[in-house]
Amino acid sequence: MKCRVCGNDAVINLKAYNNALCARDFIAFLENRVLKTIQRYRLIDKDEKPLVAVSGGKDSLSLWYILNRLGFASDGVYIDLSIEGYSSLSLDKVKTMADRIQRRVFIFHLMETLGKGIDKLSRVIKRSTCSACGMIKRYIMNRVCMDRGYNVIITGHNLDDEASALLGNILYWKDEYLWKKGLELKESEGHLSKKVKPLFLCSEREMAAYAILNSIDYIRDECPFSIDAKSLVYKDILNRIEESSPGTKLQFIKGYLKVSRAMKTQRRKDNLDYCAVCGYPASGGICSFCRIMERFGIEGDIRFDEYKPEGLPT
Repeated sequence: MKCRVCGNDAVINLKAYNNALCARDFIAFLENRVLKTIQRYRLIDKDEKPLVAVSGGKDSLSLWYILNRLGFASDGVYIDLSIEGYSSLSLDKVKTMADRIQRRVFIFHLMETLGKGIDKLSRVIKRSTCSACGMIKRYIMNRVCMDRGYNVIITGHNLDDEASALLGNILYWKDEYLWKKGLELKESEGHLSKKVKPLFLCSEREMAAYAILNSIDYIRDECPFSIDAKSLVYKDILNRIEESSPGTKLQFIKGYLKVSRAMKTQRRKDNLDYCAVCGYPASGGICSFCRIMERFGIEGDIRFDEYKPEGLPT
């Protein structure tokens, strides 16, 4: 199998594009796809200050690496959920990348703030672990942005993540969530930062190949609490379809992007209330995170550690 660009030996066969590429041309292909996605959908403006949510996995670490290679100077935020045998290893991978690209990363330790890891906390507040995790991550990412002067949150959601979530929402007709699955969620002045997904059109397989070819050290294991997640079932279904009909996932997502524009213009404006404590969107006067803080009798500002590579200017 030869590279379609230069004729050298190919390292990856991209069936969705009917294309095979060598290492150098594949890296250029994927980085260009990310750049074109950012430019076409205007995800990051020149005057914006982006912050990447990094987990230690291949997608977020590769994205952080790519953005800084493309000239989008980005720091990171890592949320330590105190998952035994997983969180500390993930943080090590994040610090390794921070050293490599010479960018700082803000770290929130759930255990230090609430005295419990995500598994015990979810039982106390009577939420599933994944639900509690999502709520905390959304809050903390936004809080770091608002407190530290960033205005764009960048996440590493890839094509497979978005296609599986979209399939789940369609199967159960969760139309209230469908409009939120696009490349961008707009900001709300003084309350919410903009959220964008530059890997929206990049597959999980492509991101894994990119990470390996660039010697990006990432955590291979899945989160232990995601083992029974329905999203993995949906991913498996889509992968089977993709195997017999290459390009299906990409067309599924591209089709969604077209119809989602109409959905966004037609939906009524949400009448959001805001938390009386922190200003985050809430219902009932106080947001979910502040309710938890109140329940545990914790007062004062949330603390973030800052990891700064040696030699990085203040």
